[in-house]
This record gives sequence, C-alpha cells and structure tokens, in this order.
Amino acid sequence: MAQDKAELAVERSENGPRLSLKGRLDAAGSAAVWQRAVREAQPGAVVDASGVTYCDSAGAALLYDLQQRNGVRIEGLPEEAKSLLKPYEKIEFPKLEKGPPRKESAPTAIGRVAVGLVRDARDQIIFTGQASVALIQGLFRPDLVRWRDMWHTFETAGVNALFIVGMIGFLTGMIMAFQSTVPLQQFGVDIFVVNLVALAMLRELGGIMTAIVLAGRSGSAFAAEIGTMKVNEEVDALTTMGLDPVRFLVVPKVMAAILVTPLLTIYANVIGIAGGLMVVMLFGHPWAAVYNQLTGAVDLSDIATGLIKSFFFGALVGGIGCLRGLQTKIGATAVGESTTRAVVSGITLIIVVDAIFAVVFWATNF
Repeated sequence: MAQDKAELAVERSENGPRLSLKGRLDAAGSAAVWQRAVREAQPGAVVDASGVTYCDSAGAALLYDLQQRNGVRIEGLPEEAKSLLKPYEKIEFPKLEKGPPRKESAPTAIGRVAVGLVRDARDQIIFTGQASVALIQGLFRPDLVRWRDMWHTFETAGVNALFIVGMIGFLTGMIMAFQSTVPLQQFGVDIFVVNLVALAMLRELGGIMTAIVLAGRSGSAFAAEIGTMKVNEEVDALTTMGLDPVRFLVVPKVMAAILVTPLLTIYANVIGIAGGLMVVMLFGHPWAAVYNQLTGAVDLSDIATGLIKSFFFGALVGGIGCLRGLQTKIGATAVGESTTRAVVSGITLIIVVDAIFAVVFWATNF
C-alpha cells in the first residue's frame, strides 16, 4: 500500500534537526531511507518514530545505527519495535578508527606470515597422520572404504586426463628432440638425442609433468568439491552423524590419486619418448639404430626412478587437495581461495619432493 511506504521528513531548528519516520521499516523501506537518515543524523538530532506502522530486524538495525550516531535520540517508538532493539544493547560493536588505516610494519607482516606458515605446517602434519591411519585401516578392513567413490574418482582423475597428459608428454618429447638435435649434429652425435629424451622422460619429466597436470586438474577439483561441502555445512553434518570426514571423503580420493598417477606417468613416458624418437627418425636415422640406442640407454632403474616418485606425487596431489577443501572458510570467495591454495601448494610440494628424491637418488647411486 502506498501509505505504508517508508518516508523520512526533516525539520530543522536551532536545537538541531528533527527526523520523522513513517510507514513500514522493513528491508525495502529501511533501504530507501537509510542513507538520507544517516546523512541528516547530526549531533543533537531527534528521531520521531511515532509514525512507524511496522518494524522488523532491518528497521531495528536502522534505528540502532541512528541511535549510535553522536547522541541521536529516538522518540515515540512503538513497544514492539523497542523489543527488537533490546538485543542490540547487549552487543559491543567495535569502534571504527577515523582516518586511513595504519600501514602494517615490516616486522608485523613478517611475523604474521611466519605464524601462518607454522599453523599451516601443523595442520598438514595432523592431516597426514589422520589420513595415514585411515588409509592403513582401509587396507586391513576394505569394508570401510567407499570403493564406488574411489573408482569414480579414478575415472575422472585418470581416464579423463589421458588426452591432456598425452598431448603434453608428446609435445615435450618433440621439443626436447628438436632443441637438442641441431647442437649435437655439429659433433656428429645426434643419435644420442634418444638417450637424452628417454632418460629425461623416464627419470624426471614424465612423473613431474603428470603430477603438475593432476594438481591443476584433479587437486583443484578435490578442494572445490570438499570446500563446497564445507560451506554448505555438509562436512559438519557428517561429523554430527558420527562419520569421520577423513575416512568418508579423503580416503577414496587419495587412494584413487595414488593408483592413477603411476599409470598416467607410464603413459606420459611412452608418449613422450615416442615424440622424441619420431623427431630423431625425421632427421634421417633408421628405426633399427634408434631402437638399439634406446634399449642400450635405458635400464630398469631408470623406469623405477620415475615410478617410485609418482606414488608420492599422487599422495601429495590427493592429500593437499582434500586438506585445502577441509580448510575452507565461510564466504563467497572461500571455495575459490581453497582451490587456488590447493594448486599452488600442490605444485610447490611436488617440486620440493622431487628435489629431495634427486638428492637421495644421487647419494645412493640409484
């Protein structure tokens, strides 16, 4: 009804302005008069609310906002509306500092980052322990594992990733062969491009490229899925029902990642070496020479090196994605932040672990 629309009238006098509120102070009515009411609420102003016909929580918030500004007094407020203002009296709202925010000092910023890193490391250690216990329990008691979810994740993270992993592996092998053939031709040893491509793919590039692709493709998906469940309070509902979120949500995804990463690594190795050999043959080397060079350059330890690392890479991709999902906070951007953190931290840890393996393999002559 037109007469029930919220209206604001202002009368000015020597004692200060007098604001008269009329009509319905619901969400729409309060929004219509809020900015003008705040602008006119000068020190010593009086708000006449005797003409208010309806007031809900939105109107109570408006009246409380006016009441807190420079001693503004509210008169004629109906009893029903007064009862809505009582809960606000018990809340101590922080006072906003006037002026621009202070610039954070360098020691404060460094300390805040350091505390955040320590807390994140603690969360990772706790999560690693919980996930390890749940995985061991799943090995001894297969009935505790949600195998249907595990195989579904295996399909989405593995089978659906064949194209992108194969394309990256093939192009990487071709690029390495093209870049190394021309310099080695100057010394007449361009046949050793086969050694370069095969050893690089098997020992290093095949596993790490596959892991990085899975971190960006599957790790982010894990974080987004569990993060959405966290925002929708579905994870809390699982806990309320007595179900362990780690065993219920994390174990199937981590197991699928551990199984699928070595298989994709083998696939990337084969496709990458094939791309490199194709380039070598394009430069005039016969298949017999290329095959003999390949079999002479590669042994079982080279294949095992990449496969051993791929198991750890898979555990990192699945674990970090699930951890970031469980760490999701409440808010519109929370899921996006968790997804970004999953990809960044996943790729960083993959490179760190790969460097550790490089040192270990060098020290053990493996």
